[in-house]
Amino acid sequence: MIDIKLIRENKEIVKENIKKKFQDSKLPIVDEIYDLDIKFRETKSKADGLKAEKNRISDQIGALMREGKKDEAMKIKDEVSKMSLEITELENQEVMYEAEVKKRMLVIPNIIDDTVPIGEDDSKNVEIEKYGEPIVPEYEVPHHADIIAAVNGMDKEAAGRTSGEGFYYLLGDVARLHEAMLAYARDYMVEKDFTYAIPPFMIHADVVEGVMSFPEMEAMMYKIEGEDLYLIGTSEHSMIGKFKGQMVKEAELPICMTSYSPCFRKEGGAHGLEERGLYRVHQFEKQEMIVLCKPEESMDWYNKMWQYTVEIFRNFDIPVRTLECCSGDLADLKVKSCDIEAWSPRQQKYFEVGSCSTLGDAQARRLGIRTKGENGTYYVHTLNNTVVATPRGLIALIENNYQPDGTIKIPKVLQPYMGGKEVIVPKNK
Repeated sequence: MIDIKLIRENKEIVKENIKKKFQDSKLPIVDEIYDLDIKFRETKSKADGLKAEKNRISDQIGALMREGKKDEAMKIKDEVSKMSLEITELENQEVMYEAEVKKRMLVIPNIIDDTVPIGEDDSKNVEIEKYGEPIVPEYEVPHHADIIAAVNGMDKEAAGRTSGEGFYYLLGDVARLHEAMLAYARDYMVEKDFTYAIPPFMIHADVVEGVMSFPEMEAMMYKIEGEDLYLIGTSEHSMIGKFKGQMVKEAELPICMTSYSPCFRKEGGAHGLEERGLYRVHQFEKQEMIVLCKPEESMDWYNKMWQYTVEIFRNFDIPVRTLECCSGDLADLKVKSCDIEAWSPRQQKYFEVGSCSTLGDAQARRLGIRTKGENGTYYVHTLNNTVVATPRGLIALIENNYQPDGTIKIPKVLQPYMGGKEVIVPKNK
């Protein structure tokens, strides 16, 4: 959520930003907010003036009664009663105008960074840099579901019986490899001085509203029937929510945390071959990182954070690239974002395995996360980035480490988490 002052003082900047995001249908909302805010402030000013006047003349009642001027005192009492009724009416109008302003403010997109490329959708995202050589081996790389099946590493049929489409059992060495990736990612981030956390896996609606836009919530999140709880789609939500309503000590900034969680999403899956495997599923696990920092430090942290993910995937012997997300592909709360994509030797293209974003003070403003510095109180900036999300990360690892004899080579950094095992050998050929 942007600062209302921007609409009060220069609403054309807000409108231009909306145009850059190709959301022209929201342009009239800016004028609605502007007009409602004027009415809110006028009503509040009138109510405050009446309260001051009421307090002033109320003080006269006691003195008049002591002086025996009962008629004058009663006249003032009647006047005070009328004022009280008018103040109550004005306060109700204040609440109504404030609620209407907030409802509209929640759909106004954040002001994007000047460096964000302008484009309607993800087809206009811009490649920044490649890391590692995207090799196409001379031998065929099977679909990841077939590679995993050869080592008895997955059972989607049984998961279908217990839970339905979009769920899976991971088994044996593949399950261990899955957890090894997460454990390595955790330890990597701890070495970078991030505090490890395991957060709640369900959050209240007001936290959801604080960390994401309503359309995102509807498309992604599972609601617990009959309760004010949602299953998290990423631990970023509960990790940022941890600081809801808090006055953070400026001396403690930046706050850097890395969190593990399962993640739950409504995502149904792409059509075609990818539905066979693990690419789009309702449940996955992720190591996440979040940072709360001073505004002037947020862009430096943004660049550090995505580089951590690149380094981790290179340590897994996986070629990756970074893509700058264009204006139309940015979620409304984001200032700037980039995707980390891993190379698929089977498909001979890159696919998304992580995303890094800076949200400015949008989440902090919605959730009331502030700090106090030399120049007064201000909202902190928040950032988030995927360290490793699997099974997507697992797919990339399996494909890029698949050998012509059907074995899966285990990257050196993961071998200690696999009991020293160097390869996973097929059980079914």
